[in-house]
Amino acid sequence: MKKRGLVLSVTAIAVAAGLMAGCTNKQAAATAQTEAAADTFNPDKEAGVSIEELREKLGDVPKQDGEVKLGAVAKSFDNEYWRTLREGYGEYQTKAAAGCNITIDVTSAQGENDEQGQLSIVKDMINKKYTGLLLSPISDGNLTPGVEDAKKAGIPVINVNDGLIANADSFVGPKADQNGELAAEWIADKLGGKGKVAIVIGMPKAFAARQRTEGFENWMAANAKDIEIVAKQNADWDRQKSKDLADTWIKQYPDLNAIFCNNDTMALGVVEAVKSSGKDILVVGVDGIGEAYDSIRRGELDATIDSFPFYKAQIAGEVMLRRLGGQEIPRVLWTPQALIDSENVDKPAEEIIGWTDPVYAK
Repeated sequence: MKKRGLVLSVTAIAVAAGLMAGCTNKQAAATAQTEAAADTFNPDKEAGVSIEELREKLGDVPKQDGEVKLGAVAKSFDNEYWRTLREGYGEYQTKAAAGCNITIDVTSAQGENDEQGQLSIVKDMINKKYTGLLLSPISDGNLTPGVEDAKKAGIPVINVNDGLIANADSFVGPKADQNGELAAEWIADKLGGKGKVAIVIGMPKAFAARQRTEGFENWMAANAKDIEIVAKQNADWDRQKSKDLADTWIKQYPDLNAIFCNNDTMALGVVEAVKSSGKDILVVGVDGIGEAYDSIRRGELDATIDSFPFYKAQIAGEVMLRRLGGQEIPRVLWTPQALIDSENVDKPAEEIIGWTDPVYAK
């Protein structure tokens, strides 16, 4: 009996090992496929169009017959940026409701690491037969399986902002490397083209983090050769991590002049560290959240690159209605962005980006 038990145990272990190997191989294959897909599509390399150019070419937003039920999925509402995007979807639903029967259900993952939870939300929306999906994935590829299911079900998908969905119908968002370019140009101007800077990077899997960093580095290399990037490190979009990182850098590089952060949440953490140090170090973030604006008004945060999520959401909704109405939509649509500092922090966003509402066909 003992020998039989031993044989069964060995067999069970072998089977389990085989299953684990199979799962590992499948995961590795899926990861490789995702990375390959991401390598073949980079919106920053595409010849995208602005919403103004699209409106000029296509005219009015087509009239919709019947109910339009859109599902929008963000990263995490813990971040003010994604709450503002949600407000923009709500604003668009209100405006578009004058021309069609539309609802936009907006939800998010539990946190900015909850890739599987976000995918489950998308699959649930597909099962409930939503008319279209507006998706902002946590990483390049975590929603790819869901988008494949959506395509099989005939549900159009728009990739909003970041990360990337290589198999989405269209990408709607800002040119991410330009976020970094705008920050680099502003910092170089303030430093007179000389100095030492550091970069706080977001999550390594995030397209926006990679592109913002690349845009910053490339601009400096091409235009400000006397500015040295002395350090760069991930802080995973986390305020406390970025503060701790900045505390270390300020001690390690006593002549540090500026810190560029891939988003405002991290920038605000860096601001805390700079205030504690008593040093004069420029801090620039990205996103244009309300807390960043308030910090600029107080003379703490120096600048942010605002990509106007309130209006970005409205552009994404408009693009989806145009697609549902049969219009031919480009692969990439650029949304507006601008550097905000003490000189324009109180200027209305509509004026900064020249915003106008679309016209709907009767």
